[in-house]
Amino acid sequence: MNFNLFSRIVMLLVLPLSQGMAQEDHATEIVRKSEELMQGDSYVSQMTMTIVRPTWERSISFKSWGKGRDLALTYIQSPASDKGQTFLKRKNEMWTWNPKISRLIKLPPSMLAQGWMGSDYSNDDILKESSIVVDYHHLVKNVVEFQGYTCWVIEMKPKEDAAVVWTKIVSYIAQEKYFPLKVEYYNEDNELVKSHLNSDVQMVDGREIPTKTVVQPADEPNKKTVVIIEQMDFDVSLKDQFFSQQNMKRVR
Repeated sequence: MNFNLFSRIVMLLVLPLSQGMAQEDHATEIVRKSEELMQGDSYVSQMTMTIVRPTWERSISFKSWGKGRDLALTYIQSPASDKGQTFLKRKNEMWTWNPKISRLIKLPPSMLAQGWMGSDYSNDDILKESSIVVDYHHLVKNVVEFQGYTCWVIEMKPKEDAAVVWTKIVSYIAQEKYFPLKVEYYNEDNELVKSHLNSDVQMVDGREIPTKTVVQPADEPNKKTVVIIEQMDFDVSLKDQFFSQQNMKRVR
């Protein structure tokens, strides 16, 4: 075979592959910047979550600490019936402590998709077991206008060896700002399970981020969970030892 012809054939085969890799790298970088914006290397947050149902509402206040993707601790401040309950994540292990019964319970991976504290917010959401940067492939599918922002629409599908809850995630990330405005979560049948709708963009500890999230189940429009960031400090000094089973029982 003519060498020049052979080279052209090789280039035709390799070019689409390299272009696809470049596109995924670009999408991954967008997702990485978005996650860094919303979490930083570490954080301390104060939030209120309101569970809305057709006949009742229930509000929960909680404080959370996080460091990297492996360490997270959440303390329930109110209501009084739940005060003192804590949730801990260390790498792939997750625990809950209930002071009323003085019992420490390890959460199995099967509970990741279940609602946290009876809400539409999952255990995976609050403990951030999955990393949307590390555990998924990323691809920019479109660019659209959403809530007054030009957004990348990024599709995420899990890597082959990733132990994740969702088989597809679609995120609307504002260009230049890098915060997510909508995130859709799909199950193994490619059915939309829920959406996170983010709004009320404000300056929080020097960062412009959405401070309100409405978690909307796809098949139950009369139900929702509203999460409000009341205060958040980024890149705080937290030692790994802070995230311990012992500290679950004394943190405030």
